[in-house]
Amino acid sequence: MKKLNLNNSLHWTTVVSEKLLLAIIGGLTMLAAAFDLYDMLLARRIELADLFLLFIYAEIIGMVGAFYSTSRIPVTLPIIIAMTALCRLIVLHSKEMEPLTLIAESGAIAILAGAAYVISMKDKMSLEKLKMREDLQDDKKD
Repeated sequence: MKKLNLNNSLHWTTVVSEKLLLAIIGGLTMLAAAFDLYDMLLARRIELADLFLLFIYAEIIGMVGAFYSTSRIPVTLPIIIAMTALCRLIVLHSKEMEPLTLIAESGAIAILAGAAYVISMKDKMSLEKLKMREDLQDDKKD
């Protein structure tokens, strides 16, 4: 019983730490995006790799925003960020990259895409099961 009380009394530290770290991540992501935009402005050039990087920043901000609105991070968002990062690597280094490495990175993207699809289908099926259970309970009440 004493351990349970200790766990409950320390739980707030986890919640506050998580929210604080995510706020720092969001702020630093915005700062990094601003620096990269400034560099693009100075260079007067925007390349595809720069756009991928900005897209990664936007996804990270979206992930932080999703946490603050739902108090959970959807698993598919980090997977999509990883896919975008791998695409950026391929775009940046494909000319110097060995063909086997290129195939491996492309395969990793395909595996991540499959994982994101399976997870999204699992969520969809879970929602459908929940709706069926609610419908069954409504039918029993009638």
